[in-house]
Amino acid sequence: MGYVVLRPEDQVFEPPSWRPEDPARRIVELPKHIDLEHSRASLWRYPAGAQGKRHREPVQEEVFVVLQGTLTMYLGEPPERHELPPTSLVAVQPSTPLHLRNESDADVLVFAYGAPREAPGQAELID
Repeated sequence: MGYVVLRPEDQVFEPPSWRPEDPARRIVELPKHIDLEHSRASLWRYPAGAQGKRHREPVQEEVFVVLQGTLTMYLGEPPERHELPPTSLVAVQPSTPLHLRNESDADVLVFAYGAPREAPGQAELID
């Protein structure tokens, strides 16, 4: 099949398989449902207080769309803080440090899209 449709009732949020030490964040990975050859897309749910690791993608461009809640992103070096309400759009070039956090009291839902496709967990982690 050349496409997949995932309605809200079909979306199963699971911990990221490549980060078992990170049980708070949950992800719906589109590659589980359809094999995208040239890009990667996922839907992330960050409960209150959850955060990813500060990292940089070596070759992948990424686009983030905040669908629900207020996401806090730290971008660049030194990190610049951005509070992003729903419908915010962020495009990040390769090798740019980034850190996603939910500093609010409500869930945050974020759509992430990257190209060219890299395997999950290939990013360079930054202290």
